[in-house]
This record gives sequence, C-alpha cells and structure tokens, in this order.
Amino acid sequence: MDLKQIRYFIALAETMSFTEAAKRLHITQPPLSRQIQALEASLGVTLIERESRPMQLTEAGRLFYEQMVPLLNRMEDIRKNTVSITGQYKRRLTVGFVPSVLYGALPMLIRNMKKTYPETELQFQEMTSMQQIEALKTGRIDVGFGRIKLYDASIVRQIVRRERLAVAMSNDHPLASTDTPLPLSALNNEKLLVYPSQPRPSFADHVINTLHDRRIELKSIMEVSCLQTALGLVAATEGLCIIPTMARIRQDIHYRQFEDDKLNSPIILSYRKNDSSWYIQGLKDSIVQTHQDNQLLFEPTSVDLIPNLLTEISKN
Repeated sequence: MDLKQIRYFIALAETMSFTEAAKRLHITQPPLSRQIQALEASLGVTLIERESRPMQLTEAGRLFYEQMVPLLNRMEDIRKNTVSITGQYKRRLTVGFVPSVLYGALPMLIRNMKKTYPETELQFQEMTSMQQIEALKTGRIDVGFGRIKLYDASIVRQIVRRERLAVAMSNDHPLASTDTPLPLSALNNEKLLVYPSQPRPSFADHVINTLHDRRIELKSIMEVSCLQTALGLVAATEGLCIIPTMARIRQDIHYRQFEDDKLNSPIILSYRKNDSSWYIQGLKDSIVQTHQDNQLLFEPTSVDLIPNLLTEISKN
C-alpha cells in the first residue's frame, strides 16, 4: 500500500467510475485498475463491488475511504507546510549586530547582499556581541556582527575588518586644537566615558583593557549605556570617549585618531560551527566584494587588507 494507490482509490470511490476516476487522475483505465487490485491485495480485502450496477464500495471499502480521506488531507497539509518552511529558511537571513557597525561597513554589505540575492529576505536584530553567541546557539539569528572576541566551541568567529580607534572630545578641550593623530599617552589623567555599561564583556572592556595594557592612568572612568549617550556627555564636557573611527556621528564635537594603527576595534562575523547553509559562503563572498568595491571608503579608517579578510579567531 502506498500513497499513489490510496489517491487512486479515493478518486474511484468519489466518482464510482473507472472512466471518470481515470480522467480526474489524468491516466488511462488499465493502470488505475492495476493499482486498485494491488491495494486490495496488500490489504487482503475487496474494496470495490465490481459486478454491481452502479459500482459500489464494499463495507471494508467504505470504512477504508472514511479513514483515508482525512489522513491523506493531513499528509498533504504536512507536505505543504514543510515545503513552505524550507522555502522560508532558504529565502531568509537573520542578522544580529552591534549598533556601531551600522556607521561603517554593514550598510554597504547589506546593499551588496540585496543586489546579489534579491529573493532573500534580510532581517536584523540589534544585540551585543555576547547576546549574539547565545542567539546563534538557539537559532534566533543566522549570523552576527560584533566587536568582542568571545570564545565558544560551537561558534566560528572571523574578523571582517579592523577599524582604527579615535578619541572624541568637546571642541573646547585642549586636545581639540589640531586634527593630527594623537598618542595614546595623551589620555593620561583624563576623564573617560566608556560604553556600554551592560551586559559585559563589551566594547567598554576592550577599551579599558587596552588602556590598562598600555599603562594609561586615567583620572576617572564613567560607564554609560550606549554610544549616543557617551557622545552627548562628551559634548557637555564630561570627558573623552574612545570610539571606532567610523562612529563619528556628531558634528558638534572634535575627533582625533590615534597614532598607533594597532589601536583598533575588529568587526567580527560569527556563525554556527559546521553550518553549511548557502548564506555563509554567500555572505563571505559579499564581504570580499564589498571591500573590493569600496576601498576608498575603507581607508584610512580601516587597517585591514583584502588577503587578511575573514581570519578566523582562535581560542586564545
């Protein structure tokens, strides 16, 4: 007994005519007759009273029909739903991102993806680097763009680019008298604003650890919720703020890059280990294409080179 035989029998039971059933099924009568006979043989019962005029179902045939119709309808619903879901996954890419990447390469990458994959629906969820790891593991997002090097054995993390760091200051700050690159030591004894305050670890920890490693002694550190708040307080002369260079979003404050181009913030692509879905390679291809198409936009705020793209981050 197979689905074809069941469909043939239902068509015959509903038309009570081999001729009409064959027309409905777009076949000839002989294969229809053979399939009904095979179905009866597999069940060990007679379903059709062939000698009666008009043709009738046997009692076993009526019971079989009553039970098979809802079952076949249910199986068709399952098939349609499964095909529909599969199609949605093929056409949808959910991206997690930290807000600061919107000021740099991500919008260009999104445009490139839309151009290359016009049938793909892109969805976006704002979340921290740490939140992206958990969202990847639970399937809430397909890929993530963050800035913090967080290790998880089930997640692949690759550096897309490195953005040089800059310091934001009020226009009347003593360091705002020039646009020349700034030595990190100039931050000694300064008040610093870092973001975000929660959750941790975050970009704030990246900044604090960098300063600690370079033995910079600050007057104070104030933690705030987000980049916009930090820059607002910079404009109010509450302190300095270290930011990725592309995140210069306010025009009423002054910015200076650091002299050392090793002072940078990576943009990190994260995805599930062993994920072989189409969008992983598609996204990587779009990243490389975006760099090639926009080299003037990537320099001098970026310090990466095309051959070094998508370097995988090791455990250490």
